[in-house]
Amino acid sequence: MKDQRALIVTIVITAAFACVPFVINTETSYFVYFLFLSFTYITITQGWNLVAGYTGQISLGQHAFFGLGAYTTAMNWIYDITKTGYYFDPVTMLLSGIVPAIVAIAIGIPLLSKLRGDYFALGTLGLGEIIRVYFIKGGTYTGGPIGLLIPSKVYTSMRPYYWTGLFLALFATAVVYFLTRSRIGLALTAIREDETAAAANGINILKYKIFAFSVGAFLTGLGGSLTAYYLFHISPESVLLLKWTLYPILMCVIGGSGTITGPIIGAVFMTAVFSIANIYLPEMHPILSGLLIILVMKFMPKGLVGLREKFRSR
Repeated sequence: MKDQRALIVTIVITAAFACVPFVINTETSYFVYFLFLSFTYITITQGWNLVAGYTGQISLGQHAFFGLGAYTTAMNWIYDITKTGYYFDPVTMLLSGIVPAIVAIAIGIPLLSKLRGDYFALGTLGLGEIIRVYFIKGGTYTGGPIGLLIPSKVYTSMRPYYWTGLFLALFATAVVYFLTRSRIGLALTAIREDETAAAANGINILKYKIFAFSVGAFLTGLGGSLTAYYLFHISPESVLLLKWTLYPILMCVIGGSGTITGPIIGAVFMTAVFSIANIYLPEMHPILSGLLIILVMKFMPKGLVGLREKFRSR
């Protein structure tokens, strides 16, 4: 009964958001752009949530997967690799998720088999820097430090960006929801709580860690692909910045990691905070972000979702 109610609420909310472009002018309204940005962050944050929130593996390399997704979209479009239509092409976007997932598997096997905790986090951070340097030194094929330009003349409206962002946010949330409520989710939670006990009960620790890591990279790559279509200029300074790792972490922690709704609440809340800060307190933006992390970790260790549950229990 509870699941049916949640499904109905989800359908109603999704339908309401889907109708927004019919009510509001997508070309002049900042609210539409705000929602588009929130959808993108939800997609990326759910990817990190699966790895850290449910599996307990802190990854600092999400910007690498985000950048790989963006560059895959740009390079596939420019060099006509798959011979398909590229503007919001499902094949291109799917490929932009698969490439980061493959890299996550390739790097995850040596990292996750040897490293844990802070050492794994530092290893993934190093991956991001390696990929960033690779694209800077990639010459004309990657565009070097200048990057790649996608033909912007194809732009007609903000509507396809909005609806695609909404779909990806819903898709990422659904992936995490169904995975965490399956036997895979039980295995991931067991690994997070106690790896030794999980291994003693026959769980293949490495296999499930790599699986979560690759799915998280896949979702992050999709977010990078959508951003590439929006920016039309893909460079190391736009899609391989550390903010594409730090923002999802901040949003997940503030919303409530290890939950389904936490990343959604955190992404929307922090996107609003960042938007206001950029307008009224541009120089205080980093300080404000750091202060919020400290306050949340001290007074709301379970995030905004935990705070809501605390009031309900009263």
